Amino acid sequence: MSNYTPKNILITGAAGFIASHVANRLVRSYPDYNIVVLDKLDYCSNLKNLSPSRSSPNFKFVKGDIGSADLVNYLLITENIDTIMHFAAQTHVDNSFGNSFEFTKNNIYGTHVLLEACKVTGQIRRFIHVSTDEVYGETDEDAVVGNHEASQLLPTNPYSATKAGAEMLVMAYARSYGLPVITTRGNNVYGPNQFPEKLIPKFILLALNGKPLPIHGDGSNVRSYLYCEDVAEAFEVVLHRGDVGHVYNIGTKKERRVIDVAKDISNLFNKDPDTSIQFVENRPFNDQRYFLDDQKLKNLGWSEKTTWEEGLKKTMEWYVNNPDWWGDVSGALLPHPRMLMMPGGVERNSDGAEKDDSGSSEISGNMKLNGMVVPASKISNSPSRSPYKFLIYGRTGWIGGLLSKLCEKQGIPYEYGKGRLEDRSQLLSDIHAVKPTHVFNAAGVTGRPNVDWCESHKTETIRTNVAGTLNLADVCKENGLLMMNFATGCIFEYDAAHPEGSGIGFKEEDTPNFTGSFYSKTKAMVEELLKEYPNVCTLRVRMPISSDLNNPRNFITKISRYNKVVNIPNSMTILDELLPISIEMAKRNLTGIWNFTNPGVVSHNEILEMYKKYINPEFKWSNFTLEEQAKVIVAPRSNNEMDASKLKKEFPELLSIKESLIKNVFEPNRKTSA
Repeated sequence: MSNYTPKNILITGAAGFIASHVANRLVRSYPDYNIVVLDKLDYCSNLKNLSPSRSSPNFKFVKGDIGSADLVNYLLITENIDTIMHFAAQTHVDNSFGNSFEFTKNNIYGTHVLLEACKVTGQIRRFIHVSTDEVYGETDEDAVVGNHEASQLLPTNPYSATKAGAEMLVMAYARSYGLPVITTRGNNVYGPNQFPEKLIPKFILLALNGKPLPIHGDGSNVRSYLYCEDVAEAFEVVLHRGDVGHVYNIGTKKERRVIDVAKDISNLFNKDPDTSIQFVENRPFNDQRYFLDDQKLKNLGWSEKTTWEEGLKKTMEWYVNNPDWWGDVSGALLPHPRMLMMPGGVERNSDGAEKDDSGSSEISGNMKLNGMVVPASKISNSPSRSPYKFLIYGRTGWIGGLLSKLCEKQGIPYEYGKGRLEDRSQLLSDIHAVKPTHVFNAAGVTGRPNVDWCESHKTETIRTNVAGTLNLADVCKENGLLMMNFATGCIFEYDAAHPEGSGIGFKEEDTPNFTGSFYSKTKAMVEELLKEYPNVCTLRVRMPISSDLNNPRNFITKISRYNKVVNIPNSMTILDELLPISIEMAKRNLTGIWNFTNPGVVSHNEILEMYKKYINPEFKWSNFTLEEQAKVIVAPRSNNEMDASKLKKEFPELLSIKESLIKNVFEPNRKTSA
């Protein structure tokens, strides 16, 4: 057993959950230690977590990224750092399934930068690397002895793989350069201040708001949970008594099934678990059990002190008293969250507001805030900044224009793309200049005044609808960006398996069967190719309608100006209702193909009857057949019903087409007496 006394400690990721408890404990208990904390203030960090230490003379906060070699070297030298406690990491498994490259960047590359700085400066006496029990992989359900520190590493998800990779680098630097390293591998931790993408705070906040608790799979997965203060004490023990070159498991023998955790939280809120719990689709791979042998750490004098019942009660009381600690966390409370890695970093201030470094006022030098040092950055004077920024293509289009108005209404920063879709260099320039979190593609050739234009302009149609769209998807994929792609449902027509009036709609997985127009051909072609891009969310829009009845692109405006119309039931898209949903889908990082229509169908005559009832009682029209219609158009038109059940399941509040027409279009425009 060692007996080590540090002088100047650098704690990375210290505005996060576990590290903030460790930092506050060391600042409080060891006034002779100088504690420097480094954090880039990502979505799961919060300066308020460090509030107990901010006025202490032995505490200093630095905003920055461990991936910046210059900054890390500067801090090690100027602060005379002799000890590093490396907590900074992306840690949420669900996120790693959606944005695994960000985990490699933070968890492996960031660790490598730290190790190299330690090698170059040659002054580090302890490097404590914080890893996870997940590097061991799944423990057998019937195992009575947990994984010990020499057990094989068999990670099963992108998150744990990056943590195992980081461990290999740490081990290599210890052997090659004699770096004095200690590694810890811990069970799940819970308690106050934890960002609610994690199970226990998520369940508490959902229960607090009367919402169901989502269980992945059947809830039989077993986990071990340690209270945060016990874990902070474990790191205190490892810091002072841990032996260089050793690994220490931080764990507990007390295991719980996920479903039992949900039941315990339901009971704390006096809710019936049978009605509070909701079973949802499992993760792509969900380890059944993690079980650790923690005897080695106990031999250093550490032991778990907080019972499950006591810790859970303390945690619940904290979240009840601090429900707005993290601001808007609706995205984290989803069954399968895909929180974004904030470009440039988002800083949550002590008043709960957020600011990012994309503001307009430049501050030179270092800025001191309540004893904290923040390296020079652009700081916004805005009291609250959105964590999102959209890059929109299709400025002159109908949907592109409406998206900008929605962004303004929701306070989401956005910019229109300046580049042409077919020019890759221009798209890259847009992305590097704007630094978006999401890209919306509402650009495309539909033809003016209608799709007949595409029949005589085929190369132009291909260039934009196929080549340009694929180009944008590929550039977005290279830059780790989700692309929301507005496509069309006009790639299907009624057939024997989906007859008109049957209520059997085309589903997302069905193969397009309509090739009557060249426009539809290009849209079906590019949709098939986009399936190879996992970063694309394809939204099949049909016969779009909005409450702006003066807009010539509005389906209602069009048919109300025709002398004759066909009368066929079709699926349609009410933009007033569905465009806000597209923004929410972006926030949820949804991908794949979606039938982006209101449930059900409505015919031309039914719409015009509503028009007559709500707008113009004197309105008259007549019908003609498809055969008669064919004589006045160049290309046939698609008629179909889309199955919107997938969208309805994700957004249960979605109205049927007829309900939405009345609520969102005709009632707001009513000119007749009710």
